[in-house]
Amino acid sequence: MKKNLPLFFAGRYLFAKKSHNVINVISAISAIGMAIGTAALVIILSVYNGFDALIEDNLSESSPDLLIAPEKGKVFIPSDGLLKGIEGIEGVASVTYHLSETVFANYEGRQAVALLRGIPDDYADKTDLYSRIRSGEYSLRFGEMARCIVGGEIARELGVNPAFLASISFYFPDREKQISLQNPATVLCAVSARPSCVLYPGNEGEGNVVYVPIAKVRELLKYTKELTALELRYEEGTSSRSAKAVEKQVRTFVREAGAELTILDRYRQNEALYKMMRYEKAAIFLILIFVIIIIAFNIFGSLSMLIIEKKGDIATLKSMGAPEKMVREIFVLEGWLISLLGMAIGLVAGIGLSLLQQKAGLIKIPGNYIVDSYPVVIQWLDLILIAAGVAVVGYLVALLPVNKKNISYE
Repeated sequence: MKKNLPLFFAGRYLFAKKSHNVINVISAISAIGMAIGTAALVIILSVYNGFDALIEDNLSESSPDLLIAPEKGKVFIPSDGLLKGIEGIEGVASVTYHLSETVFANYEGRQAVALLRGIPDDYADKTDLYSRIRSGEYSLRFGEMARCIVGGEIARELGVNPAFLASISFYFPDREKQISLQNPATVLCAVSARPSCVLYPGNEGEGNVVYVPIAKVRELLKYTKELTALELRYEEGTSSRSAKAVEKQVRTFVREAGAELTILDRYRQNEALYKMMRYEKAAIFLILIFVIIIIAFNIFGSLSMLIIEKKGDIATLKSMGAPEKMVREIFVLEGWLISLLGMAIGLVAGIGLSLLQQKAGLIKIPGNYIVDSYPVVIQWLDLILIAAGVAVVGYLVALLPVNKKNISYE
């Protein structure tokens, strides 16, 4: 019983009617403020998680599960058994490849820098290109003529229209010649292809890509068997645990094959984007916690007034032999209970409103987007961090008015 005395007194002070009604009002305002701040944290972070999930889903469609690229340089020559060996690993659904280079593009007098990507004929069957077509019809060839698939950003910059008959010309310096300072244009190699369709942007940087048959890129760069990367995709429904096992097998196979290649998972392929998303979420959390700190200073006021009102109780406890430490603990717990009560109400309200938005989609997003309403994803780790953050803030603020000047036996 002795250990629970401070909590017992704090509970009585919290719910008992005070002689000065303003203390009740300030305490109620403090609890309500903490509840609103906590609910805002839950809702805003859950909405942010929803947008993160949309971005990651988009990346999962556009990016391969694993990307195999050379450790040094831009290109590598795969061994005869490398592709077949990787395709034979259990859990790997498809393996494809591409040869890419940054080139100068010209279309009807408009110029831009593009990433020219040479792909095999079956590339679209193993990726998401079909689902990203915005206008036109997918085609890499028309008879003997090469055609190209243009990313959305570069198409807008060049003014590309698949309905027109004009071709895009791509230029790159001849690797086997020295650049002439008098006339640099003499060392440029060129290929051309007519646009067949325009794509919606995929993952980061995909809007600047132009896809052409790989033979065209090899003609421009004067390569024979070189590749820029291999793209691996797992079988549908592969769990994260199984994915790690497949990745480990691929790494082992590539290492045993003696190839100097690096293997990038989806996170490492878009590392800058993932880091930016995490930093933004952390910044939002810290800003809202700062708002909670400001709200929590209402507790300071109500607790200071309560200490003044309970001077008689403090004297009574002193005469009964209660140590000064216990009296301080009573008022610290009183202030902390106000914040914990507000936090509990806020968590319930925030989770309830988030689930309602998740199921019913009450708040709509204006304009034309992928989704009609604000997406919501509740993460347990967020709830734990919110509860811990609000509890720590409430406890620290409750400590401020409980000092030797306000509570002293001297």
